[in-house]
Amino acid sequence: MFHFCTVPRLVRIALLVACLWPCAAHAAQNVSAKLEGSQVVIKVDGALFTAYKFAPDQKYPYFWPVNGPVSGASVTTETSEPYPHHHSLFFGCDKVNGGNYWQEANERGQIVSQGPRIEIAEGERIVFTDTCLWQMPGQAPIMRDNRTIAIAAPNETLRVVEFKITLEPLTAITIEKTNHSLFSARVVPELSVASGGTLVNAEGAKAEAGTFGVASPWCDYSGTRGNVTEGIAILQNPANRWFPAKWFTRDYGFFSPTPMFWLENDRLEMAVGESLTLKYRVIVHAGNAQESGIGAQFDSYAKPAP
Repeated sequence: MFHFCTVPRLVRIALLVACLWPCAAHAAQNVSAKLEGSQVVIKVDGALFTAYKFAPDQKYPYFWPVNGPVSGASVTTETSEPYPHHHSLFFGCDKVNGGNYWQEANERGQIVSQGPRIEIAEGERIVFTDTCLWQMPGQAPIMRDNRTIAIAAPNETLRVVEFKITLEPLTAITIEKTNHSLFSARVVPELSVASGGTLVNAEGAKAEAGTFGVASPWCDYSGTRGNVTEGIAILQNPANRWFPAKWFTRDYGFFSPTPMFWLENDRLEMAVGESLTLKYRVIVHAGNAQESGIGAQFDSYAKPAP
């Protein structure tokens, strides 16, 4: 009988990526990953695409920059008013056992990386893993998360980030209703709706007025800088609990599929031994959502692997 746990680690990682990413692109560009200090630097054909930052003094690990495939400039902002605690592309949560793993001082809580491990360093896609502890300084961690991140460049106009995270309570966990939660992105001001950019969901509704509080499989933010139009989409995996989660969106450039703002009984409780796995696909693209085919990209993502 076949037992997955007996398969060598790198083979398990390859099988996992195959499940996350069932088909390879024909015009895929070379992607590389290298550990440089407190960041994993990811390049596409030798040019910087993104870096996964995990310094021990950060509130949480995050990706920055997230460079557009044409401009080479980041489509996300590392910190920006209003709400400068939004760091580009990130995962966090407020109101976890009374702590804040999203904003404010580190004394309220940090998500501390234990050190990423690069599993596949170069090729059509790279893969790295990370384990993070949710804790207040000097106190025992209350939760652990395990992350698998895969990045590819299917062609010259697309960059794809697969993000899988499993939350594992180390004590009884209570998350109260909060809009500050889970996987999120903050685009640069120039691409925001407030500056003339476009925020659109899978149903074609636009801007904060049409997307806030609306359940949708994906949302996309795009805009034009100079003569270049680029954007970033977040796709929810259909296997996720709460799929499709409602979106918390802002015209100044923030968007997040965040069920924690619409929880039943305004709280989520998790016991030791439980786990919660969430998967997302991020697409950084040239053009707007329609031109880059985000709808078709989601259909491919949602299609079960053969």
